[in-house]
Amino acid sequence: MKIGLIGYGKMGKAIEAIALERGHEITARVNREHPIQEVNWEDIDVAIEFTQPDLAVQHMEICMKNHTPIVVGTTAWQKDLPKVNQLVSDLGGSLLHASNFSVGVNIFFEINRKLAEIMNKHKEYTVSMEEIHHLQKLDAPSGTAVSLANDIIEVHDQYEEWHLASENEANQSIAINALREPNVPGTHEVSYNSEIDSIRIEHIAHNRSGFALGAVLAAEFLYGKEGIFTMKDVLN
Repeated sequence: MKIGLIGYGKMGKAIEAIALERGHEITARVNREHPIQEVNWEDIDVAIEFTQPDLAVQHMEICMKNHTPIVVGTTAWQKDLPKVNQLVSDLGGSLLHASNFSVGVNIFFEINRKLAEIMNKHKEYTVSMEEIHHLQKLDAPSGTAVSLANDIIEVHDQYEEWHLASENEANQSIAINALREPNVPGTHEVSYNSEIDSIRIEHIAHNRSGFALGAVLAAEFLYGKEGIFTMKDVLN
């Protein structure tokens, strides 16, 4: 499979290494030195996009117009999801997006949701979250933390929204503490605390390899398909 990398920083290079190991070919590497306007779209089977929130939708639109399936790992653009959905529908496009491509994190999503269903019966516990990422991480909280919080909100009657821990919000809002530290691929913790005890679940990424592998698996899944998919479709 011929893969075009839209974004060729640390994540793009990690994806490249995994893709080559799995027998694929990298036929485009988009960065500041090689803008997306220079891409030969006829030489790409699937694009994988890891850039910035303000660029992601533009990149998706370009891929749709060039009939190129795209896997999007950039987060914090989802406010434009209705526009993107319409683009996919109008142009017969192929899109797979996820807040996190790690297989381990997607297992963590399922554990988080199941725990929230159980804890919904125990109102004496208050939920809080913490995420830690590298200093270059632009969005706070992370897309993964937002997904975890939204899954809790969906099944737990006590919560209606989330907020950054630095902000003051009502009791029906989940506090997310977002920390930025050097050389941290990603840590997410969900805690339920009462006067008697605490229950915690945690996912710690040791490197970027898990995210890179998931992105390549997503590209393999998306190739030849039409429509909108998420990592849940890949794992199922």
